[in-house]
Amino acid sequence: MALEEQVLVVERDVVERVGMFQGLSLDVERYLDAFFARDVARFMPRSRAEADPAFKQIIPYVIMTHGRKCLSYIRGVRAGETRLVGRRSIGIGGHINPTDDEAPLFELDFREVYQAAVKREVAEEVAVETAHPDRVVALINDDSNEVGQVHLGIVHLWELEAPTVAKREQMITQMAFLTPSELHAERDNLETWSQLCLNHLDDMPASEREHGKSLAGRGATGGTSA
Repeated sequence: MALEEQVLVVERDVVERVGMFQGLSLDVERYLDAFFARDVARFMPRSRAEADPAFKQIIPYVIMTHGRKCLSYIRGVRAGETRLVGRRSIGIGGHINPTDDEAPLFELDFREVYQAAVKREVAEEVAVETAHPDRVVALINDDSNEVGQVHLGIVHLWELEAPTVAKREQMITQMAFLTPSELHAERDNLETWSQLCLNHLDDMPASEREHGKSLAGRGATGGTSA
């Protein structure tokens, strides 16, 4: 029998102690420091996490831009989150799962686990064939629906030097770089997190010289071929 999927979570109480919010927060470091403090984040069975809003599953949400355009796609029928099938998204990401070399779990540095998982998750879904910085620019919390109640997003901004991205996952369909006005025209079909990010694209820091440090630190990262 296959083992049940384990996902990275923090208790809702942790978010509430820092300051519960609805929508986007650009004050990322206070939350990240709390989430990745010792003995806070942990893995738990996904079936339990999906049904218990006392926990928030931590989800990276990577927005890729080139110039004034954002990478977007529609989630196909093979999407892991069936409640989002058919919705257009501007975020690449998914659940954070442990790997075989991450044991015993109580000795993990979950900040490092998270950083490695972001790269792994993106690489599973798309091949990014250009250099880019990786910076955390916002957090997403949306308790207005059953999906949002058990998830919390960490928004990364990858400003690509060239629009060279190829899909790897079959669940990604109709992938294209679209302008904000084109995305607004499809707003009713955007998943909730993408709507929230679209509202605040201009508020997200465009330069580390103007805004705080990245979770992973700055570094140009090249992709691999599909």
